[in-house]
Amino acid sequence: MQSSTLLALSAEGTLPKVDYAIFADTGWEPASVYRHLDRLEQEVAKPAGIPILRVSSGNIRNDALDPNHRFASMPLHILTQDGKPGMTRRQCTGEYKVKPIKKKIRELLGYPYPARVPKDVFVEQWIGISTDEFHRAKDADVKYMRNRHPLIVDLGWSRGDCIRYLATLGLADTPKSSCLGCPFHGNAQWRHIRDTSPEEWRDVVAFDAAIRKGNARANATGNQLLGQAFLHRSRVPLDEAPIDHVTAAERAADPGGPADADELEHGMADGCSPWACRAEADTPTRDGFGLAC
Repeated sequence: MQSSTLLALSAEGTLPKVDYAIFADTGWEPASVYRHLDRLEQEVAKPAGIPILRVSSGNIRNDALDPNHRFASMPLHILTQDGKPGMTRRQCTGEYKVKPIKKKIRELLGYPYPARVPKDVFVEQWIGISTDEFHRAKDADVKYMRNRHPLIVDLGWSRGDCIRYLATLGLADTPKSSCLGCPFHGNAQWRHIRDTSPEEWRDVVAFDAAIRKGNARANATGNQLLGQAFLHRSRVPLDEAPIDHVTAAERAADPGGPADADELEHGMADGCSPWACRAEADTPTRDGFGLAC
């Protein structure tokens, strides 16, 4: 939502024209996200002369099920052998979002890895974080990237302002960008997949069953999960999960304390941003469950 807003504001001249827009594709986004990206490219970016660069580190779903592929773990909900709840390490954002973006930026600057980027060479990178998420606005962790947050600093816009603006452009249906089977989905997101896209629902149900004992690489190397892994935070198979309501058991099982009912229902407000994923700061993790190779 916020990134689409930044692109549109730049394209129309309210904000300066950017050189490029970058979309990091995990290979497992909902079809609605790819349709929206195509529309943005044709109706907003191309007329303004802004190239949209699609970058990728691979297909996160295929990689998880490939015993020959090193896999950066997803934050799966787990039950240990003694029945205690937890979550596996979250490495997916760094591997499938941040890494390919940094790689492309280095190429655009003319210093692909492992070349050293001179200290006076950098890119100004705009990040779509609005005022209601201002505490997630951070500086870059490398000197060749300098983060800027125009929605906060230049405009003082909230998520609601972005929604209203996109509605004026006929883009009110802008979807959240996140993996189809993201464990941070709320019940409403799971229901939407089930009720509107039977093929995608079958896909995530099959994936949920396939990762019950961990990813394929971990199993192949003898590091089978000591417990069970699930996509839904209730820690039951997805096609049996209570996605039509939030249960008391879900709240009690939340490893971070009493779960917020709104987030259980609606998931992360802004999807999975490579620079502001809620999981990065908010998710309690457990290591040593054989999911990270």
